[in-house]
Amino acid sequence: MDQFPMPDSSRRAALRGIAAAAAAGGLASVLPASAEARIDVSKIAFERPAARAGVHPFKVAVPQAALDDLKLRLSLVRWPEQETVTDWSQGLPLQRLQSLVEYWRHGYNWRRAEAALNALPQFKTNIDGLDIHFLHVRSQHANALPLVLTHGWPGSIFEFLKVIGPLVDPTAHGGKAEDAFHVVIPSLPGYGFSGKPEVGGWGLPRIARAWSVLMERLGYTKWVAQGGDWGAGVTTWLAKQHAQGLAAVHLNLPILFPPPLDGAPDAQEQATIAQLVAFDGAKSGYAKLQGTRPQTIGYALADSPVAQAAWIYEKLGEWSDSGNDPESVLTRDEILDNISLYWLTDSGASSARLYAESFSTDFSTQKLDLPVAVSLFPGELYQPPRKWGERVYSRLYYWNQAARGGHFAAFEQPTLFTAELRRAFATIR
Repeated sequence: MDQFPMPDSSRRAALRGIAAAAAAGGLASVLPASAEARIDVSKIAFERPAARAGVHPFKVAVPQAALDDLKLRLSLVRWPEQETVTDWSQGLPLQRLQSLVEYWRHGYNWRRAEAALNALPQFKTNIDGLDIHFLHVRSQHANALPLVLTHGWPGSIFEFLKVIGPLVDPTAHGGKAEDAFHVVIPSLPGYGFSGKPEVGGWGLPRIARAWSVLMERLGYTKWVAQGGDWGAGVTTWLAKQHAQGLAAVHLNLPILFPPPLDGAPDAQEQATIAQLVAFDGAKSGYAKLQGTRPQTIGYALADSPVAQAAWIYEKLGEWSDSGNDPESVLTRDEILDNISLYWLTDSGASSARLYAESFSTDFSTQKLDLPVAVSLFPGELYQPPRKWGERVYSRLYYWNQAARGGHFAAFEQPTLFTAELRRAFATIR
C-alpha cells in the first residue's frame, strides 16, 4: 500500500477546481500555508549514526495532493447537533472540535512538522517481513546509554520530540554528561511511517521481538527500554522475553491489575480498583470497539479527517493532566502534528488492530525478573499501589510519583519525564 494514500479521481477533479479558483484569487484559505522555518537542531549536539546493513535513511515527503485533499475534506465537513450535556460525558463537545478543525483548516502547517522530523536522523529497516520506521539520535557524550522509547495509542513518535534534546545532549539541558542517552524511537507496526501488517499476529510479544532485533541490528549490546500505554506493553514483553542486551525497563503506565489480594483491600487498593471499574464502565468504549471491530471504525477514520481528529482529541483531553483542556499542556500545532500523522498515513484502522491483537490478552500483568523502574504521573488513568508492583516485579528498584503530567507524560511534561528517566537509569549505567 502507498505510504501516503492519494485522493481518488473524483476528488482530484475537485482539487483541480480549487486550484483554478485559487489561481484566480479565490478560495486561498483552503490551500496550505507556505512552509515555516525548520526546527532548530543547532542546540542539540548529536552525531549521525553509522551506516548499518539493512538500515536505510528515510525522509518524510507528503505529496501536496494529500494536503490539498485534507483541506478539501475539512471544508466539506457535516457536523452533528450539539451534545445535550454540559460536560464530556457524551464525548468530545462540538464547539471544542469545531474550533480545532477551524485551526487545522486555516492555521496549521504540516510542512513545519515534516521539517521537524526531517531535521533528525530517520530510518527504515525490515524486520520479520515488515518495514519499521524509527528515529535514531546518538549522543556525542561518551558512555551514553542506549534507550528505546515506545509510544502508544493515540500517540506517535511526536510524543517524544521534546525530550530528544535533553536525553541526548544533557549538558545543554540542565543535566550532566553521565545522564546522556542514545535514543531510538520506533513507530509501532500499523502506525505512522511503519508498515501495516497484512496478516494477524502482530501483537505485543511479536513487536517486542522486533524491537530486540532492531537494537541488535543497531549494534547495541547493553540498552534500556521505556514506554507507556502500548509502549508499556511492548516494554513489559521485552523484559518478559529477556531481550538480549536489555539491562532494565522504565514504565510510566505499569500494567498492574488487581492481583490476588492479601485479605480485604486497603484504602489505596480500593481507590485503584474504583478507578479501574470506572474506566471500564464509562471510558473504555474506544478499546472495546477497536478490540472487536477495528475494520468498521476504520472506515470512518480513513474517510473523514474530522472523525480521526475527534477520535484522538477526546483522549488527549480526557487522559492528559489538563482538566479536559489539552491546549493548556500542549500547543494546537503539537496536537495536530499527531492527528495529521494518523490521517496522512491512513493509520486509523491499522493502529486500531493492535487492540484486536493484544488488548484482552497480552496487555496484562506479567511477572518480571529484570530490573524495573516505575514513574506514576497524577493524571494517569489509574494509580496502582507500589505493593502490587512488588508482588510481580521481583527486582523493582525505583518507584516515584511525579508532580504533574498524565497519560502522555513525555508529551505533556518533557522536563519532568526526562528527570524521571535520568534518575531511574542512573544506577544501570
